[in-house]
Amino acid sequence: MNLIEHFIDGKITKGSSKKTSKVFNPATGEQTAEVNLASKSDVDSAIEKAQKAFANWSIKPPAQRARIIFKFKELIEKNSDEIIKLIVSEHGKVYEDAKGSLTRGLEVVEFACGIPHLLKGEFTENVGTDVDSWSIRQPLGVCAGITPFNFPAMVPMWMFPLAIACGNTFVLKPSEKDPSCAIKLAQLFKEAGLPNGVFNVVNGDKEAVDALLTNKNIAAISFVGSTPIAKYIYENAAKNEKRVQALGGAKNHCVVMPDCDLDQAVNGLMGAAYGSAGERCMAQSVAVAVGKIGDGLVNKLAKKVESLKVGPGLDKNSEMGPLVTKAHLEKVKNYVDIGVQEGAKLVVDGRNIKLQGYEKGFYMGGCLFDNVEKKMRIYKEEIFGPVLSVVRVKDFNAAVKLINEHEFGNGTSIYTRDGDVGRTFASNIKIGMVGINIPIPVPVAYHSFGGWKKSLFGDQHMHGLEGVRFYTKLKTITSKWPKGLASDPEFVMPTLN
Repeated sequence: MNLIEHFIDGKITKGSSKKTSKVFNPATGEQTAEVNLASKSDVDSAIEKAQKAFANWSIKPPAQRARIIFKFKELIEKNSDEIIKLIVSEHGKVYEDAKGSLTRGLEVVEFACGIPHLLKGEFTENVGTDVDSWSIRQPLGVCAGITPFNFPAMVPMWMFPLAIACGNTFVLKPSEKDPSCAIKLAQLFKEAGLPNGVFNVVNGDKEAVDALLTNKNIAAISFVGSTPIAKYIYENAAKNEKRVQALGGAKNHCVVMPDCDLDQAVNGLMGAAYGSAGERCMAQSVAVAVGKIGDGLVNKLAKKVESLKVGPGLDKNSEMGPLVTKAHLEKVKNYVDIGVQEGAKLVVDGRNIKLQGYEKGFYMGGCLFDNVEKKMRIYKEEIFGPVLSVVRVKDFNAAVKLINEHEFGNGTSIYTRDGDVGRTFASNIKIGMVGINIPIPVPVAYHSFGGWKKSLFGDQHMHGLEGVRFYTKLKTITSKWPKGLASDPEFVMPTLN
């Protein structure tokens, strides 16, 4: 059985721990590898190497750092097929979806290539008589990332390329469910010329996470995952005096207005709800049908969901692959059971799908609920699977109220032909990312990604200029050069004269 180890100080490194976790191919249900789970001493060792590497990496001119990142970008493009197949083999998503997610991660690498410009400070001459003032941004030290299973390339690449471009070193703890992609990215970064110790990967469970949270040499932590864990990361990182951005769960709503292009809305919802088997924090899991459009929306959706092509991720005909693990499959099926018990109408039931030759795979067809109410668990909780709930409301104001009262505030969309409705929605909705006739409003790399309410703990979003601010600290210098005789001491607060 293949054993996946860590990548520390520029090489594959065996951990001291005997703990392992199983890695599966979700399409077949077969175990393909074991991954070593780091002990606290393993994590501390990676941080120590990163701390030593920081001394030299942090003082490299940004242009030199950028050249290595340019080379890293080139190597990712050259090896993209291998990376995509690693994602498919351990996560299960279809090839084209994995390719799209790698591309969105690569956008951040491209953005990080511009770091010499992004780190430019501000200068003001003569803030006072013969006094100049300027600001600069400097790296923090060793940064860490804790990332989820659903995007083993994209989410880590939202973090480490920008952190490293800013002059920091980095320790990544990817999900133990699909760890191979992170190791491959680390190897490519080394091949691009990154010095040893600047980027490290430690695989692990809660012991590794707690080791990152408590080690005094970690300056900042970035996290993406469920809300309870995000809150845990946020509280403990802050308690240990670390900068933190912790992105949590979501329950994204898509408002369908009576005047919209219904076919466009249905097609958008299909991809947003069932792409990646619903295992996305930006999945649209609630369709809010406004006014009389509900019947038409449900009828069109039902036909599409029933004909959804479910299969292995490397099959070109597959539109949706399996879920990541058997345990997660059972969890999602249980939510469908709960929805039926709560009284929602199960229009399409995908729980019992069987694929010939893949009977042991973790497959589930698309599920569609109608007449879902806000008191139901399937409405309130994040399911993270191919389950779409339709909630009917009387008008636009009721839709806005419904969304704003939900505890999550990650992403939302609206389908409408009315510009005033779209503008009002974008202005009044209490959500971090908004789409207007866009099903999945994930910002491009030079804007920033993040939600509101219980979908984000911390002040700053990921990548874009928010990411540069997160991974640097601001320093302001005020300078005056003496002219001849020394001035007398002053015992008042300096003012601008």
